[in-house]
Formats: sequence, structure tokens, C-alpha cells
Amino acid sequence: MASLALSWSSTATGLPSQPLFSIKPPHSSTYTTRTRRCTWSCKANNGGQNEKHSPQNVETSQGKLDRRNLLLGMGGLYGAAANLVSDRSPALATPITSPDLSKCSTGTNLNTQQPLDVNCCPPVSKEIIDYKLPPVGKMRFRPAAHLAGEDYYAKFEKAVELMKALPPEDPRNFMQQANVHCAYCNLTYQQTGDPKLKLQIHNCWHFFPWHRWYLYFFERILGKLIDDPTFGLPFWNWDNPDGMIMPEVFARKHSPLFDARRNTSHLPPALADLAYSSKSPTNPKKIIPNNLTVMYGEMVRNVSKLEDFYGAKYVVGTAPDPGPGSVERGSHMALHGWVGENTPTGEDMGNFYSTARDPIFYSHHTNVDRLWTVWRGLRGPKPKDFPDSDWLDADFLFYDENAQLVRVKVVDTLDNEKMGYVYQDVDLPWLKNRPLARVKKSKAASSSGAPAAETVFPVKLNKVVKVLVKRPKKSRSKKDKEKEEELLVIEGIEVDTAKFVKFDVFVNDEDDKPDELDKAEYAGCYSQVPHKNSTKVKTKIRLG
Repeated sequence: MASLALSWSSTATGLPSQPLFSIKPPHSSTYTTRTRRCTWSCKANNGGQNEKHSPQNVETSQGKLDRRNLLLGMGGLYGAAANLVSDRSPALATPITSPDLSKCSTGTNLNTQQPLDVNCCPPVSKEIIDYKLPPVGKMRFRPAAHLAGEDYYAKFEKAVELMKALPPEDPRNFMQQANVHCAYCNLTYQQTGDPKLKLQIHNCWHFFPWHRWYLYFFERILGKLIDDPTFGLPFWNWDNPDGMIMPEVFARKHSPLFDARRNTSHLPPALADLAYSSKSPTNPKKIIPNNLTVMYGEMVRNVSKLEDFYGAKYVVGTAPDPGPGSVERGSHMALHGWVGENTPTGEDMGNFYSTARDPIFYSHHTNVDRLWTVWRGLRGPKPKDFPDSDWLDADFLFYDENAQLVRVKVVDTLDNEKMGYVYQDVDLPWLKNRPLARVKKSKAASSSGAPAAETVFPVKLNKVVKVLVKRPKKSRSKKDKEKEEELLVIEGIEVDTAKFVKFDVFVNDEDDKPDELDKAEYAGCYSQVPHKNSTKVKTKIRLG
């Protein structure tokens, strides 16, 4: 089930006062409704931190409704349902802290209340050390995977082979390392401070820093095993056309980097699809421009405020999955689904419990981590980090290269060079790929005959849905535009985490071609890959 609430904040140049929004399904769907409560709110963003409801909101029988409706269209959702509900946050905030490993559970299907058959709990240690970043000597160098040579891959393969050969109970063993991701991402831990809720580091503002620490220790373990303190993980450069094909070494059947549970249609020379769905195009002439448009949206267009990029605030007392950032819900999720088996559960890469069992996971996420570094560079003088102690002081547990359990904090992840590694410089072709509108003065809103959004939701997203939503304002001063970002907020998206889910959002789209994304009318998407621990979650997305 899912619930959707649409918000339009401020004004976007070139849009009519009632844009037409289309949400389009790339899949067949089972998107059903349950609740009848709708929340339509006009929100102004203040420095990426707070959102305030517009005084022009009025109460209706379905909840809050903005007077100035916009035309929005939504496509069907694969394996999920949508309703409209209000968004609630805890009144008092405390940062997420390390879980009690001794209370790790094998997991429960929260829909059926039946135990799961997967145990990804780590070894328990009596001693936990507060980790301090060591002095930086020679930097670890992370190369682009498609540019790394055979000598490099010989070392990488040897390191992974040695990791897989470690005793099964060694926390540095490859499967134990894979289980670290499984445990933190499949609701096996209680929230410290609120045991009624489970811990989940995805779909929130901890996505980037947690995975940075995860890769950091994985990389240091590999380096120690081959006695190379400068060894760095390769990044799969899928945001560049030159690197969009899966690196060939990962497809060699006798390599320790090979995983049999992959979609065989997506092995080399197939191009990675950053907007992957079951109806994705296969023509490179469509995939490449679509990919570049996706990347521009995730890195430039949809990320004016910190929450847009990082994801929603997540503290003790917050239910899991409050809202993903642009990269997490887009290209990151797409590649997980694209690599995994073409089955409903998508193992290995396409399911959160098994994804880190595929060695390419680490090159995929190394590129995600690189994009965080790139984005920070693109910000210039704009804020790059939340100043909130609820983010900076959050801490997690990992085993280091010496098999010592250590506690780490978000605040220490903000500079990759202080963590001792750098990335190979590569071109950013998407940076010059700002999409243009197919129609300069669209008549889609006036000619579509689409209903007002409040008459449509809650809705089953098993087909294209088009609605009108009025914009808050028709014109603003330059100062107003600098102060407030214009956003489309779709909140209260309620989905079953056991299923692959995706829908795309278009504004004033006259083409009605869901496989063509290289246009300004494409606003973005929501997507998730399956989790072993099935439950219903409520989340949101913000589209600039």
C-alpha cells in the first residue's frame, strides 16, 4: 500500500499556473488503496531544514488541501499501493546511535509476522572502541573501473579471494562483510532509544555517510590482506557513457568478482540503465541520453536544498524510510535492480538482504560515494552538510581491518581526503546535459481534461495518472527565488518493501512516452528494490 500527498512550493519559471503532472508506470502494478485521508500542502523550504505549511491551505473532508492546484500525472507503481496521509515527525529528536548487536534478530516479515530464513547478524564483541581516523600518509587511489589495468585487477581479485577464504566466523570474511549491509538494511536491529521501532539506514539522510564508512573498512580489509596500504576500490563509472557497461572482469565466470545471480541480459556489452524498469528501452540511442538526463536531475536540477540530495531527517523515534535523496531513489536503486536476477526477488544485487554478496556492489557504491564528493564540489559556497547534531553525532558499528569492533560517527565522513582516499578524475558529461522542454508553451494543462488532484487521490497506480495542481505563485522576485525553492513534494508514499517499486513523474508532458526521459518535462522518479524483511513503509520524494 502507498499513500501520496502532493505539495507545490514556490514558482518554477516557464510553467503555467496549473501545470499538468503525469505519473507513469514502467511496470504492470498492484497499487491499491486503503486510507481516505489526503494531505495537500504548499511547503516553503528554509535552508534545507524546515518546511512550513502555507496559510492558503484549507481543511477539507480529506485533510489539508492547497487552493492553488497543479496538474500532476503519476504512472503506475510496480508492487505497491498509494494513499494520502499526513507526515509526522517526532517532537523531540535524538541522533541515531549504534545498535546492540546482541539483540540482532533474524528478522520478521512484518506483514505476516513470520520469522525470516536469513540470519545476517554479525559476531558479538565485548569491546567497542571509539574510532579515530588515522593520520593520512599516501592516499588510497580509487580508479575508474573501465580504466583500471590487468595488474590492478590481479590485486583486486587476489584481495577478494583472500577475504572469501577467511574463517567463516571472522568478521572480515566476505560473507560477514555482506551481512553488515544485510543487518543494517533489513530491520534486524532495534532503534537504540526506541525499541518499538527498527533501524534502517536507507531512504534517509544517513544513506551517504553510512555507506562511506562501510566501503572505508571493506577497502582497508582488502588492502591489509594483500599488504597494500594504498589499495583503493574501483568505481563503476556508470554516469559516463564510456563506463556504462559492466566492467568485463566482473563477468568472468572463474573470477572471485563473478556472481552467478545476475540478469544475464545485462552482462557486457549491455549498457547500464539508470532509469531501469521492466519496460526500459534497449536502444543505446535512448539509454545514453536518458542516463545523462537522470544524472543531471539527481546532481543539479533536483538538489537545491540539502534534504533533496541527502534524504529526509531520521532520528530516534522516526519510523524507517522517511524519504530518500535524489541519487538514492534514482540511479542507485536502478543499478541494483538492473544487475540482479530477472526474478521478483532480484537476488543478489536486486535485494537488500543479498546485495552485498555480489562483488560488483562495492564498485557500484564506490561510484555513489564518488558522486557525493562530486556534488559537494559543485555546491561552491552553498551549505554542503546539515549543521544538525542529530545528523553529525549519529554513530554506527563496524569491524575494522584488525577485526576490532569500532564505533564511528557521521561527522568524520564529510571529507574523503581526511579519510585517506581520492578518486581518479574523469569527465562529467551529464553536467552539460541540462534537458530542454520539448514544448516551450505547453497547452497540456488546459487541453488534457485532467481532474484536480484532490478528486483523484488516494489512487491505485496501475496506469498513468494525470492531475492538475495549482502552483503557489505565478511570479516572484529574484530574492524570493533565492530564499525559497519550488518543489513538488509527493509524500505519504506507502509501499511494501518486499517488492520492486518504481514510478516516474512528468510535468506538462505532451509526448506520453514514458521511455523518453531526456526532456525538461521529466521531473524524477520514486523507486525501491525488494527487502527480505517485508513491511509497509510510508515515505516521500521531493522534486525540484
